Amino acid sequence: MNQTTTQAETIEATCPECDAAVVFDRSPLNGEIANCTDCTAELEVICADPITLELAPEVEEDWGE
Repeated sequence: MNQTTTQAETIEATCPECDAAVVFDRSPLNGEIANCTDCTAELEVICADPITLELAPEVEEDWGE
């Protein structure tokens, strides 16, 4: 019996906050949110090709204003 092992390809980008590698297990989509495992920054994918990350905007309450 012959088995073939398929290794999942990972995709990496660089955290704009700490320059650590941010790893994706699939191609991310524009607007997707990811977290840096080193500095815990919340990041937004602003471009999928090439992958470009920026700090995700803070969610603000508008309190009906």
